Amino acid sequence: MASMRDIKRRKESIQSTGQITKAMKLVSTVKLQKAKTRAENTKPYFRYMYNTVTNILHKSEHMEHPYLNPGVSEKKGIIVITSNRGLAGGYNANIVKLVMSSGIPAEDAVIYAVGRKGRDMLARRGYSIAKDYSDVINEPIFKDAQEIGAEVLKAFTEGAIGEIYLVFTGFKNTVSHIPTMLQLLPVDNTMSNPFLDEDPKEEDAMEKLTLMNYEPEAEEALNLIIPKYINSLIYGGLMQAYASENGARMQAMDSATSNAEEMIEELELSYNRARQGTITQELTEIIAGTNAVS
Repeated sequence: MASMRDIKRRKESIQSTGQITKAMKLVSTVKLQKAKTRAENTKPYFRYMYNTVTNILHKSEHMEHPYLNPGVSEKKGIIVITSNRGLAGGYNANIVKLVMSSGIPAEDAVIYAVGRKGRDMLARRGYSIAKDYSDVINEPIFKDAQEIGAEVLKAFTEGAIGEIYLVFTGFKNTVSHIPTMLQLLPVDNTMSNPFLDEDPKEEDAMEKLTLMNYEPEAEEALNLIIPKYINSLIYGGLMQAYASENGARMQAMDSATSNAEEMIEELELSYNRARQGTITQELTEIIAGTNAVS
């Protein structure tokens, strides 16, 4: 059985850790409220942006455009959004698992990393890191999404990569965060909307048959629309991931604080038992000494 001194030291150590996790929980809670508001306020825009572009392509006949067909390269560009810090439960590990289980071999994947945790974990597993945008996730803005979008589109049009994917954690609510992998290019209009909370409403049959007319030509229109579409979805993924990160960290720190409190209670019981045992032993020795003298 541990001594009273050892129990007391361990209790003090856990109390210090508990104070740290409690403070981190409070910080994450404040950040979460701001990030949650931004994510929820911007979600309708990305929802309709995704629906609009996919509907345009769905109602277009026999279109030929580089953005609608895979490139000549077997390489796949993957924008992976994680965090720069740990202590967020399985938040980062879940994204890495999603990338590894996507069916894309490590030798064919070109990673555009947003977040040091994901970058380092994937690099250790043999993935090639093309660009590092880790500072972006600290306070994401639309300009950051434009820079990332311009980089991946340049690689796609130059033939360095044949497909582009976005991997992020979707924010459903404070306790529910869903790792999501979305194909950005070539545009796939059969995929479900990752920014939609509810099932999409069924289109009217006549609306489905309505074909899309372009003014100017379809190629020129898509040259303008698709880059904005890509940038918007990247920004939406950044906002969703930032809110999810703080939600995951808040939950992790809340669990850690609760565990620390439970351990302190158990150590207090152990300390009291050890103290009672010491007192009992001292009384026994005094009684035994008194009896021996008498």
